[in-house]
Amino acid sequence: MESGQQVAVFGAYGHTGRFVVTELAARGYVPVPSGRNARALRGLADEHGLKARVATVEDAASLDRALRGTAAVINCAGPFATTTGPVIEAALRAKIPYLDVAAELEANLDTFAHYRERAREAGAVIVPAMAFFGGLGDLLATAAMGDWTAADEAHIAYALSSWHPSAGTRLSGAVSRERRGDVRLRYGGGQWERRTDAAPVLRWTFPEPLGVREVIGEFTMADVVTVPQHLAIPDVTTYMTTEAVRDIAASDTPAPTAADRSGRSDQTFLVDAVVRSSGVERRATASGRDIYAITAPLVVEALDRVLTGRTKTAGVAPAGEIFDAPDFLRALAPHIALDLHPQHG
Repeated sequence: MESGQQVAVFGAYGHTGRFVVTELAARGYVPVPSGRNARALRGLADEHGLKARVATVEDAASLDRALRGTAAVINCAGPFATTTGPVIEAALRAKIPYLDVAAELEANLDTFAHYRERAREAGAVIVPAMAFFGGLGDLLATAAMGDWTAADEAHIAYALSSWHPSAGTRLSGAVSRERRGDVRLRYGGGQWERRTDAAPVLRWTFPEPLGVREVIGEFTMADVVTVPQHLAIPDVTTYMTTEAVRDIAASDTPAPTAADRSGRSDQTFLVDAVVRSSGVERRATASGRDIYAITAPLVVEALDRVLTGRTKTAGVAPAGEIFDAPDFLRALAPHIALDLHPQHG
């Protein structure tokens, strides 16, 4: 890593953006906070001794000014259905890498559909969903695959002790529901299905000490977008513990509150990724604290690898495709407990 490089953070004053700014500074980068809210930007910039740049997605020139002289941009501003396109376009004009922390299914599908060929031809690097949802599950599924070139199915189960949503999560969820209407998305048989029935309630056996928990099956998250982009797996399903689903569904569930000086909440998580092929199962798990806080080391580690050339491809690429998944996961050791189970078969 070359210390002192400037990195633009669009949406820097949001709940996740603040964690990203702190992590960038800790890794030796100079964050350049950006976004539409001038007052919030000034407060964040003063707090960290930084210089902010006001920009909006409706004003391409303001985005160009925000990215000028930076080595890369990290987009933390939801709803991503609104911000990904304009910020990617600005990154392409500036000829710098783009990373985001989008969990919105539709926004991530749009990024792959609209920019994959164009970015590859330009030799540009675009890493969408480089966050807890999308990035971490993708890395775990890729690590679990090991030397397999294909598998029959992948399952990624989430156990959250609670899910107090940030304002950004609330807003992004509302935008996704508006775009999707009264349907839910499922990925099976190598294609997307639009379903109107209720998602099934199932039981998932997590590693101890959690054990068997009730989950909502087909609770489709960003991993279901990223995994099939680079792994030959026709059926990809994600699951969420019912307690967490009740939290996120309730309109009166409060936003996350800090439980320590770093700003992390006391929420804990466990992500259990299982891939199966011809009756053989492989597994990788990760556990830690605060799904919003863990996104910061995920996206900043990705940024560092992009800027230092530790990548395997260019274009629009999910985490498991562009990075060495086991090595990346081990680099997160200060932040997660990792178990890459012995792989048989």
